[in-house]
Amino acid sequence: MNGKMIWPQTATICEVGLRDGIQNEKKILDVEEKLDILDSIVDSGIKVIEIGSFVHPKAVPQMADTGELAKRMKRVDGVEYRVLVPNLKGLQRAHDAGITKAKLTVSASETHCMANFNQSPLEMMEGFQPCVEFAAKHDIAISGAMSSAWGCAWEGTLPVTQIEKITRGFLDLGINELSLSDATGMADPRQIYEMGGHLRKAFPEVTWVLHLHNTRGMALACAVAALQVGITVFDGAFAGFGGCNFIPGAAGNVATEDLIHMLHEMKVDTGVDLGKAMKTGRLGERLMEHEGGSYVLRAGRNADLVNEKAQKQEN
Repeated sequence: MNGKMIWPQTATICEVGLRDGIQNEKKILDVEEKLDILDSIVDSGIKVIEIGSFVHPKAVPQMADTGELAKRMKRVDGVEYRVLVPNLKGLQRAHDAGITKAKLTVSASETHCMANFNQSPLEMMEGFQPCVEFAAKHDIAISGAMSSAWGCAWEGTLPVTQIEKITRGFLDLGINELSLSDATGMADPRQIYEMGGHLRKAFPEVTWVLHLHNTRGMALACAVAALQVGITVFDGAFAGFGGCNFIPGAAGNVATEDLIHMLHEMKVDTGVDLGKAMKTGRLGERLMEHEGGSYVLRAGRNADLVNEKAQKQEN
């Protein structure tokens, strides 16, 4: 890159802890506990929140009460409350609960799709058409997601042509907000920089969202690489909880408070109160009864260290 790097001035944080963060935890939170976390998230200033998913309760029992959560939560103007749905039935349940934003996801891997669903990714996406039609009739916004976009446990690194093909499939459905998910934790910064940059240029009509897992400690470095190519929307989970039910050894999502702290140190505004986001992380750890994967919750903010040293010098 020639010349001085011009960093984005702002970035958007999407909190996915109430869905991806807790969906494979042994302890199942009740609705009251989820409401407490949700209130804390909203209080921190985060404007996009994935509150859960409408999947079969036997498959993911942690999400069985998402409908009740949606009906009981306080809805704050300007905050987007979204859910993940696998099919039309899930979308209908979301509508019944008053949800107006849903996400449809497909694995980017041909091998994964064939092994689990006996369909290719594009064939699976054909099944999304009734969802899109239902959403249009009921004023529900739809976004899309590609799991294992940065690497597959079966295929390794996927070719960019595969991601392009699925992107076109989503665009054909009229969906132009797309999340690139690193469920396997295989993404590296150069890959994010090169493929992310290519996709932004190839599909300027798409709002790209980066969903990172910190399985091998590269999530924040990948977020920086994304910023360098103009991707400014990131998923995070409070305290770094999460993982993947279907990928052995998959670690948690990038911690929301770690992501916010890094962005603020880089002078990239998120509109979020970091101190309050940290309170959400601590609340999550208390309710889950164990620590997550957050560095900032352990070490504190840079400003905390500087202030502590200054106070010691004064004394």
